[in-house]
Amino acid sequence: MAAAALAAAAAAEEGGTDGAGRGDGSNHSADTLERLLPTIVGTKSPRKRTTSQSKSEPPLLRTSKRTIYTAGRPPWYNEHGTQSKEAFVIGLGGGSASGKTTVARMIIEALDVPWVVLLSMDSFYKILTKEQQELAASNDFNFDHPDAFDFDLMIATLKKLKQGKSVKIPVYDFTSHSRKKEWKMLYGANVIIFEGIMAFADKDLLKLLDMKIFVDTDSDIRLVRRLHRDISERGRDIEGVIKQYNKFVKPAFDQYIQPTMRLADIVVPRGSGNTIAIDLIVQHVHSQLEEGSAGFCSSVSPPSQDPQCPEEHPAGQGDAHHYPKQGDKPG
Repeated sequence: MAAAALAAAAAAEEGGTDGAGRGDGSNHSADTLERLLPTIVGTKSPRKRTTSQSKSEPPLLRTSKRTIYTAGRPPWYNEHGTQSKEAFVIGLGGGSASGKTTVARMIIEALDVPWVVLLSMDSFYKILTKEQQELAASNDFNFDHPDAFDFDLMIATLKKLKQGKSVKIPVYDFTSHSRKKEWKMLYGANVIIFEGIMAFADKDLLKLLDMKIFVDTDSDIRLVRRLHRDISERGRDIEGVIKQYNKFVKPAFDQYIQPTMRLADIVVPRGSGNTIAIDLIVQHVHSQLEEGSAGFCSSVSPPSQDPQCPEEHPAGQGDAHHYPKQGDKPG
């Protein structure tokens, strides 16, 4: 039975992040959809976690040269006593289990800068109603549609982090499909890495990204990773994973995720196995930090009292694009 289910899904593509699906009865936010981009016709082990911000992992990454603080830190200031320029924000997009988080950690380690924030879209799933919880329990709630994410909270949070302000991040529990009561505190940093399946799906979100990277991993590899993760780490059964995959994940990847590859500045084939691409990314970010076009000064200490943070950095101009609601047929 398991072998037959695997064979049936092996030819499919990969999509979303949560291991459950969303039914047709779920509500669609018109305001959110108006801001979304249009549909275009057209090897390291995966991370292990059951929440979007695992408290079991300390907020630091130790390398051979230094300790990198991945929870960020309060804003630092230059020699004139004013806050340094905004952080350099890297957006990482791609299908679920493509290796985005692994690539992010490889970039963090290679950058070797003292303050880095890793922010995941997984933290920003919307709170489900009782009826939606029941759909999620039966793998009939679509977590791979743009409506599943709280883009307003996501954008507001990333804006504050980019300005060096402290923020509270919701913690999402993949096992119960719900937010935990406690939130996690993050601070500004030299570099912010924002990763998620819909990282390029909102035009206002795109304006906050200084560099956009799409992690392109073979669909068979992504499918195997997803099956292993959802079954071994999130308590799902193979029939439920395959049902959710065929009904929601593959269609969502084809409709919403893969088309955003065209928006990427860099496409990384083979994910974390492509060390040359990661080296090139690191070189570019280093050049941006050295030129002073982004990032915080790391050579001075913060004052005893934080002055008021600067005004929001004006976002670049871009065309307004829209995703159709779920169920709409392409023209």
